[in-house]
Amino acid sequence: METALTRLTGVEHPIVQTGMGWVSGPRLVSATARAGALGILASATMTTEQLRHAVREVRSRTDAPFGVNLRADAGDARERVRIIVEEGVRVASFALAPSRALISELKDAGVVVIPSIGARRHAEKVAAWGADAVIVQGGEGGGHTGEVATTVLLPQVVDAVDIPVIAAGGFHDGRGLVAALAYGAAGIAMGTRFLLTSDSTVPDAVKARYLAATVRDITVTAAVDGLPHRMLRTDLVAALERHGRIRTLLHALRRAAGFRRLSGLSWAAMLHDGRAMRHGKDLSWSQVLLAANTPMLLKASMVEGRTDLGIMASGQVAGLIEDLPSCAELVDRVMREAAQALRALPPTVRSTGSPAP
Repeated sequence: METALTRLTGVEHPIVQTGMGWVSGPRLVSATARAGALGILASATMTTEQLRHAVREVRSRTDAPFGVNLRADAGDARERVRIIVEEGVRVASFALAPSRALISELKDAGVVVIPSIGARRHAEKVAAWGADAVIVQGGEGGGHTGEVATTVLLPQVVDAVDIPVIAAGGFHDGRGLVAALAYGAAGIAMGTRFLLTSDSTVPDAVKARYLAATVRDITVTAAVDGLPHRMLRTDLVAALERHGRIRTLLHALRRAAGFRRLSGLSWAAMLHDGRAMRHGKDLSWSQVLLAANTPMLLKASMVEGRTDLGIMASGQVAGLIEDLPSCAELVDRVMREAAQALRALPPTVRSTGSPAP
């Protein structure tokens, strides 16, 4: 299936595996790339040295195109861009809108720039600055999310920009891919669905919690870091929502100290990055510290398997997922389902775009 996304990035199928912190490492990304989709390394939870090593590890496993997800507001963003350019990475994706200068620097080096956005005006801005495509995440998506559903946000953005649009938030199968294409998207991006594969390094006990979840077990809370965050509802989430300000702040301080030791960042750098993570909102210092705390809460579950001590970011679609295929099996299934969905349309719909009388 050829679309503007496959032509732009050189992948075989119009499917993107999103950059999830502690999850989208070399094993998952290389498995996705070998399956013909676009795998994205998550670099925000890596040091620059680890990022270079991860890129080279993926390269050693596959010749297929892949990308790296960056935080445009990180203090060392330019150093990470330099690594991407030097290592010949095909795609740079961003969780926040990169600056015009950063986009130009990447494009001048031949790197495809694909920011993730959650509002039409953000898509218009990065398109005007030269972004090659955008990933549009609706409110169904996991992690930090907005309030507008994909089915409302996606057509808004498709109508507003003339670059390829990739749909995210609520996708897990071939029917969703066909629906996104019908809206005018060039493909779909999936996070939770790729997290729940046999190639994902997330511990089995954590995967089991996801598989057991129903749609009602997935909630949006601001208790973790002050912004709406979609995740599985657990006892820890409930406790964070009950905690008073002092107790929550002490908890965040301990976790943030752990992340500082792991990342090698100074307290000043962490506070700078934490404030930047707040998307320009006027939040208190305690909320800034909670932002620095979030990576360690994710690491506790996604790396250490401690569902009692960590949080589990999740799209609503987790309530529909029941198995753990390999990335190759997943991508093949999605494409087969998409072909079946297209064939199932009545001939008059396929040929004229209108139903039979």
